[in-house]
Amino acid sequence: TAVTAAIAAANAAVGPAKAARDSLLAQRDAMRQQQLAAEGALEAQLRVITAAQDGYASKQRLVDDANAASRASELRQVTAQLEDLRARRDACAREVTELQEAVEEASRAMAGHQKLLKHLESTLDYRRSKRQQQQLEQQIHQLTQQIGQVGDRQALVQARQAAQERRQEAQRRQYKAQGSYAVVVDNAATARRSLNDPKYHQIHARYRKQLIELKTTEMAAADLDKYHKALERALLAFHTGKMADINKIVKELWQKTYRGQDIDNIQIKADAEGTARSYNYRVVMVSGGVELDMRGRCSAGQKVLACLIIRLALAETFCLNCGILALDEPTTNLDAENSASLADALRAVMATRQEQDNFQLIVITHDEHFAHMIGTRQHAEYLWRITKDDQQHSHIAQEEILE
Repeated sequence: TAVTAAIAAANAAVGPAKAARDSLLAQRDAMRQQQLAAEGALEAQLRVITAAQDGYASKQRLVDDANAASRASELRQVTAQLEDLRARRDACAREVTELQEAVEEASRAMAGHQKLLKHLESTLDYRRSKRQQQQLEQQIHQLTQQIGQVGDRQALVQARQAAQERRQEAQRRQYKAQGSYAVVVDNAATARRSLNDPKYHQIHARYRKQLIELKTTEMAAADLDKYHKALERALLAFHTGKMADINKIVKELWQKTYRGQDIDNIQIKADAEGTARSYNYRVVMVSGGVELDMRGRCSAGQKVLACLIIRLALAETFCLNCGILALDEPTTNLDAENSASLADALRAVMATRQEQDNFQLIVITHDEHFAHMIGTRQHAEYLWRITKDDQQHSHIAQEEILE
C-alpha cells in the first residue's frame, strides 16, 4: 500500500542520515587526534630548538671571552649557526601559531558538525513522529472498517476516542519537533554569523588575558587591604601609647603645680568619630575618682594652668630633640600660689633638661616675682628687661638676677 511504501522510503532516508552522522563523528575524532599529534610534535621540536639555542648562547658567551683576533673564524661559524637556529625557532613559532589557528578552525568546524548532528537528530525525531502518525491513521481506518463487524458500539466508541487521543498526542509531538527543528536552524544560522564577527577573533587568548588581569588586581587589592589594616593597627597602638605618656606627664605636672584641693588631676580623652580614625579630643578633670569635662566647670586660672601643663607634656613627649621652650605670659589669671607652683615645675623641667646641650627656656612675662623665682643663679646669670620711653621706643636692658 501507499502507507507501507512511505514508511519504507522514510526508513531508507533515515539510514543514510545515520551513516552521515557516524561519518562526521569519525572525521571529527580523526581531525582532533591529528591536530593534537601535530601540536605535540611541534612543541617537542620547539623545546629541542630552545635547548639548542640555550647551548649556543652559552657558547656565544665563551666566544666573547676568547681573543677576537685568534678565534674570528670560529666566532663567525658559531654566529651563523646561532642565526640559523634563531631563524628555525621563529619558523617553528610561526608554524605553531598557524597550527593553533588551525586547531581553533577545527574546533569551530567541530561545533558546526555538532549542530548538524542536532539537526539530523531533530529530523529523525520528526520522521519518527510522522511515521507514528501514519500508523495511527492506519489503525483508525482499520477500526472504522471494523465498526460494522463488531456489535459492541460502546467499545468501538471508546476505542475510537483512544485512537483520536493518540493521534492528537502524535500531532502535538510532531508540532513540537517542527518547532524545535526551526529553532535549531535559527540558532545555527545565528551562531555562524556570530563566529564570523571580528570581535570573536582570538577570543580565548583575550579572555585569558583579562582573567589574568582580574586575578592580579584582586590579589593586589587583598595585599593593600592587609597593609592598610596593619598600618591602622600600628597607628592605633602608637596613638594609644603616646596618649598614655602625655596623660602620665600631665598628671605629674598637675599634682606638682596645682595647689587647690578641688581637682586631683587632669587628663586628655580621645573619642573616636565614625569608621575613619579621627578623634575628638577633650580635657577632663578628676575629682574624687569622678571624671568631669573641664569646659564650663573651671576658672580662668585653672584653664590657663591646664593649657600650660598640656603644652609642656606635648613638648616632653614629641619634642625631645627640640631644645627651645617658649612661654608667653604663663601666669595670666593665676594666683600667687599657683604661679609659685608653676615656677617650681619649670625649675624641675630645667633640672631634667640640664644635660641637653641645646635646651633653652624663654619666658616672656610682666610678673617680675615669677621671673626671679624661675631665674635663679643656678640656671641663669641675668635677665632682659624691655621698656618703652616717652616716644614709645623700645629699650632692652640687661639686669642681674637678685638672690
